Amino acid sequence: MGGFGMVHQPVLEREITDALSGATGGVILDCTLGGGGHSAALLDATPPSVSIIGVDRDPAAIDRCRMRFEAHGERFRAIHASFGDAPVLDAAIGHRPLIGILMDLGLSSFQLDATGRGFSFSDHLSLDMRFDPTSSELTAREFIHRAGLQELADVIFRYGEEPRSRRIARAIIDARETGPITSGAQLGDIIRSAVRSRDPRIHPATRTFQALRIAINHELELLERSLDWAIHRLTPAGRIAVISFHSLEDRIVKTRFARFAGRCQCPPDFPVCRCNPCALIRVLTRKPIVPADDEVLNNPRARSAKLRIAQKLEAVDAS
Repeated sequence: MGGFGMVHQPVLEREITDALSGATGGVILDCTLGGGGHSAALLDATPPSVSIIGVDRDPAAIDRCRMRFEAHGERFRAIHASFGDAPVLDAAIGHRPLIGILMDLGLSSFQLDATGRGFSFSDHLSLDMRFDPTSSELTAREFIHRAGLQELADVIFRYGEEPRSRRIARAIIDARETGPITSGAQLGDIIRSAVRSRDPRIHPATRTFQALRIAINHELELLERSLDWAIHRLTPAGRIAVISFHSLEDRIVKTRFARFAGRCQCPPDFPVCRCNPCALIRVLTRKPIVPADDEVLNNPRARSAKLRIAQKLEAVDAS
């Protein structure tokens, strides 16, 4: 979902098409549709017997991509849903073989650039942060006004890996006592006044905004659940490709891939394996694939991207 402004630059486009365009027929599921950049590349790289189903929680992304891919007819279908909503995805795929799954995690550049969504430090209109603004989930504004000091600090530390989480939480609590915090810009200014940036190129509220967004949208819980579903749902020889943008996501992907590749999950002090691992996939990336220097130069958002790829085994190894 990479890119800036209205020019959509999908991250690791060539690597994704190389990984997912080998099959001759079936369905590829783009679980994080965004601006549709990866779906467009896959439509170009695959034969007419391959169709793409794009999924996104953001209704704006669905509307945008339905218009963009209208000329492709039945080869492309966009669904407004979470990639963790297995029954909806199962119904959309039907009995067709699921030959590929793509997850491009995190925040879309369209969402970051859009005013009134609250994802940006420069957004003076809102502090929402929900991927689906039509949902009944708490907004970021509601959360920071309801949470106590400890809960807020824990969220910022856990999901933002922010070592100054308690100081930031205290600044937010103090600020809300003088009046409501209503926008991303206002929250960013509160955090900037509480802590200094250790890198002048990075806004000091970056980790806190990440933490609030992850918590509000239940991103990590959905990722774990969707990876489990995806690996079981893939047809034999089908592939799953996941692009992550921070260590929390990448750790989940790496751990889940290792588990489904048959690696023992028992604690190190167990003398004998008790988890009876069963290999469902083969991990194709010993280390994650990262963007080349020229891609990072052309698309700075790609700098933290990590791609991991796995392939469903033709037969389950129960040994």
